Amino acid sequence: MRKGVMDDTGDAVVARVRALCIALPGTSETRSWGHPDFRTKKGIFVTCECIGKRPAIAFRLQPDEVQHFLTMKGFFVTPYGKGRWVSLETGGRLNWKLITTLIKKSYAIVS
Repeated sequence: MRKGVMDDTGDAVVARVRALCIALPGTSETRSWGHPDFRTKKGIFVTCECIGKRPAIAFRLQPDEVQHFLTMKGFFVTPYGKGRWVSLETGGRLNWKLITTLIKKSYAIVS
């Protein structure tokens, strides 16, 4: 696994995240630092990457929301974004209803 790139086990996760993000108006996919990012004209709102050796989805949220999600299982600090990003490890069973909500919240911040 290359640094920052989701491995084969993450492909289905990336595909589902991609479908959810691209369905939002004005969203495009770019590749930055070897992984897919989803953005509007104003900035990136979701990215799929490996942080350390953990495949994850990173969401841009309000700082108080970041703090809230850091108390929940599977979430961890994203090592960039000055407290405005939180990452969710994708190695286990995922709550797609929650992920969809987080994608929409992230999108609203940069739209």
